Amino acid sequence: MRLVAVVLGGALGSGARYLLQGWVQQRASAHSGWVAIFPVGTLAVNLTGCFAIGVLATLFQERLLVSPEARTFVLLGLLGGFTTFSSFGFETLALARGGSFLLALGNVLASVVLGLAGVWLGTALARLG
Repeated sequence: MRLVAVVLGGALGSGARYLLQGWVQQRASAHSGWVAIFPVGTLAVNLTGCFAIGVLATLFQERLLVSPEARTFVLLGLLGGFTTFSSFGFETLALARGGSFLLALGNVLASVVLGLAGVWLGTALARLG
């Protein structure tokens, strides 16, 4: 049942990401200068997702009694489809709050540096053939 919750939430989250990212980017493209080329749509999605997971995870843990399936649908499915950056932010903050500051920093550095390296390597490999 949790798998179904993730799949359905993920589909809705991905659709929402597509719509919000495109809407914000279209408006930014109407401007001139750096705003026209900066990925403000993606930034808007990532920041919105981070805010949403902070609010919702806290409410689910501290104030609202919701089923495990509902938490899975919203946090893993909906927000996971919307942006995995929200999960990254939430998990990194959890490490820091737990006193694992080096692990939190390591997660930030590994995710950003290795993520960029992965994109570069994938691009380079795709261009070989």
